[in-house]
Amino acid sequence: MRTVVAIVGPTASGKSELAALLAHDLGSRVVSVDSMQVYRGMDIGTAKVPPSGRQELDMVDVCDLSCDYSVELFQSQARACVDAQLATGRTPVLCGGTGLYLLCRGEGR
Repeated sequence: MRTVVAIVGPTASGKSELAALLAHDLGSRVVSVDSMQVYRGMDIGTAKVPPSGRQELDMVDVCDLSCDYSVELFQSQARACVDAQLATGRTPVLCGGTGLYLLCRGEGR
């Protein structure tokens, strides 16, 4: 069975801390599904985990503010992060507050 955990909710509600603890317990990584945390330099107002706490975190600071970036590109990159974990038997932990960026995976996808 391919399992993915999603922790969602408003900014600064404790999602990141919970996701990090759960990922640690599962031996997996957190995949951020936040629409603003993908941008380098967007640290104020995004409640990003400090750089020292990002060792097991994917999809944060992946592009510059000047880059054209889309939900389609985000989902492609985030799915690659999720698929890499699933391929090794780990359970990815998705974390974020933006429903548009949350990955929905159906059978055969």
